[in-house]
Amino acid sequence: MKNERQEAILKIIAEKNVNTQNQLLIELARAGVETTQATVSRDIKDLHLLKEQTPSGDYCYVASDRSAKLNLSARLRTIFKESVTSYSFAQNIVVIKTLPGLAPAACGAIDAMGIRSIVGTIAGDDTGFLAMTDTSSAERLCKEIEVMLKR
Repeated sequence: MKNERQEAILKIIAEKNVNTQNQLLIELARAGVETTQATVSRDIKDLHLLKEQTPSGDYCYVASDRSAKLNLSARLRTIFKESVTSYSFAQNIVVIKTLPGLAPAACGAIDAMGIRSIVGTIAGDDTGFLAMTDTSSAERLCKEIEVMLKR
């Protein structure tokens, strides 16, 4: 829901000059997305939207480079969350089980997250192996995966 709403916001501000949160609420409603002003305010903050001056002198919301990266990160986390069925670690190796055919997507999502303690990943059809720098890193990653999957 949040990802879809934020994608709708990014699409709206790319297509139209939106000056206020109220105007954004109206445009979201026209797009079939019902939400509140407080939620839109949080989304603006989460997406790191900026206000830039238009040639006419008005200010409107625009996506910063950072918001595009955050949107990609959110998509990758969604892919990971929807594909992983179980995970565990043995010493410095984390093993992730996924739905059939989705291990490459899950490992790709993990690679894109830029976790420094991951030395490398290997993906089969429904299993991913993550080589970690040490056992404590593997254990920490499993705890992070647990939190991520609960959200």
